[in-house]
Order: sequence, then structure tokens, then C-alpha cells
Amino acid sequence: MREADLVVIGGGPAGLCAAISAAESGARVLVIERNKVLGGQLVKQTHMFFGSEKQYASDRGIDIAGMLLNKLGCFNNVEILTETTVVGMYEDGVISVLHKEDVYYKIKPKAVVVSTGAFEKALAFPNNDLPGIYGAGAVQTLMNVHGVKPGDKVLMVGAGNIGLIVSYQLIQAGVEVAAILDAAPRIGGYLVHASKIRRMGVPILTSHTVKEAIGKDFVEKAIVSQVDEKFRPIAGTEKEFDVDVICISVGLTPLNELLSMRGCQMKYVPQLSGFVPIRDENYETTVEYVFAAGDATGVEEASAAMVEGYLAGLCAASKIGCTPDDFDERKSDYVKQLNDLRSGPVSRHILSGIEQIVI
Repeated sequence: MREADLVVIGGGPAGLCAAISAAESGARVLVIERNKVLGGQLVKQTHMFFGSEKQYASDRGIDIAGMLLNKLGCFNNVEILTETTVVGMYEDGVISVLHKEDVYYKIKPKAVVVSTGAFEKALAFPNNDLPGIYGAGAVQTLMNVHGVKPGDKVLMVGAGNIGLIVSYQLIQAGVEVAAILDAAPRIGGYLVHASKIRRMGVPILTSHTVKEAIGKDFVEKAIVSQVDEKFRPIAGTEKEFDVDVICISVGLTPLNELLSMRGCQMKYVPQLSGFVPIRDENYETTVEYVFAAGDATGVEEASAAMVEGYLAGLCAASKIGCTPDDFDERKSDYVKQLNDLRSGPVSRHILSGIEQIVI
């Protein structure tokens, strides 16, 4: 069994920032990432970020990943393990890992930051397992990471920010977007994104959902219908769209099974998109020395995940004795950044969810 000071599980935006913050504080950091490359969702995001300069406003996600990696590379107290999956966290503080699906071993860290992100929600309808039905994240990976068009004509399901942004990226890639649906009566994403899509001639149908996918070996068309205030399909409102791709973008769920396995107290909070850990203001969970940050603590924008990562990394490092002289100044700055990011009306539901888990 090997030992480590601080282990960061997950090399996405929150994990990278947690590692940078902890390394700046003087902790020896081990970053464990299951994929071949670090960056998480950032590596597939070609759109420019909002926020302030500290959250890399006007930079593209893929470029932000490069900036964070360059910054991380400046520290000689950071070790990175890619293609390594954490498969268990146990009561004695030991974590077990599997490297390249072959080598299994254990690590005993002094503290852990869990920043495992989130996974895409599915949508139930007949034939939803036909080839040609993707999650929005999968479509982004195909196009923006591997340069592969998912199809020629797409029906987007979900008018949140991800659905709107991926629709725009599909159009940029030469794919026709037949329409964007959302079961809610209002568009969930930023109106600046929705307006851009509408100016390109794509209809956005609110209070609509997919009733059925049609096809034998792959998607050939989609049947959609209007829904009432209780999201029940309204008979007689069906429409057909001849498409070869249905892209599902109906939200994310926090990926935090490791926290549950470790025994952290969890709570279902709809505003945060699922089960999330109870934590204190330092992002330490109910299990001492186990911290969490990013979408694993509640689904938000990547900008908030990065700031949470900085804050959790700073506090986790301090917990194991690496408290920098400017601890209070840095912590206050991160808290202020989060407050600024969550100051708009869209963030009210997020704040109401956070109020339920911070002790």
C-alpha cells in the first residue's frame, strides 16, 4: 500500500483547481483520473465562458483546460495518474484503484477531495435505445474531441444551456437541427443562446416532448407531442420529424457513489439535481478528511465548479497541516467569487439547494 498526503479524485475543472490550490498551499497532491487526458468536460467545450476574468470569461473551455494543466505542471509536488479508476473508499480511509484495467492497489491518503463530476440523465420513451440516440455530452465528444459528425439531421431534446450550446455547435459542424424541444413551458438556458439559435431558423418548442422514436436499425424519425402542465402528452398534438439523431439534453446527476460508499451523509436535493453530500463551509463532508467539490456536490456551471475546487483544495490542504500565510485572504476571495457567480436570478434555486446541505 502506498501513502499520499492529499488525493484528488477526478481531473475535471473542480479537480484540477483543487489540485492547484492544494499544491500552492504546499501539500503533496496525487490526482487520479479515469480517462487518458485531464480536463473533464472542459476538453469538449468550444464555447466561450461567462463570469469574470478569474473564471476565464471569454476563453473557451478547451483552452481553459490547457491553462489549468500548464499551471498544474509548474508544481513539483503534484503527481498525476491517468487511466486510473478509484473503485472503493473504505472506513479506514484507504482507497483502492485500478490502473489501466489491470493493476489493482491501495492508497492511504491523509485527506481526499472527491470531484467526480456528474453523468447525463436519460429520457424514457419507446425505442429510446435505437442507434442514433445520444446524450448531449456524447455528441460533444464525437464532434469536438474526435471530429465525427453524429448524423445529418438532429432533434435536440432539452433547451437548457447545454442543449442550446450543443445545437449551435452541431450547426457549426454542418448538421441540420430540425428543432429543439423542452417539456418545460419556458426555455431553461440563457436567452442569449436561445436567440442566436432562433436567428438561425431553428424552432424552439416549449411544452413539448418526445413521444416515440421510429426506426428499424437506427433512428429514422421522431414523434413529438405537446404536454400539459403536468407533463402529460396531449392527444392530437403529435408532429413527426425526419431525423437520424435524437440528442438528449435533459440534465445531469451528481456522480458521487464513492462518497456514499465512504459513509458520507447524503441528501436528495432536487435543486442540486440529485443526492449530494452534507458538508460544511469548507467543503468537508460529514466524514472527517473527506472533501467534495464541483458537480458531485450539486450540478452547476463549470465556472462555479472551478472556484469550489480552489476552495476545497485550500481547505483540505490546511486540514492536513499545509496552511499558507494568505489562507484567510484566499478563502475570502473564493467565497466572494462564488457569491458573485450565484448573484443572478437563475442561481436562486441553486442557493436554495445549497442552504439544505451546508451545516
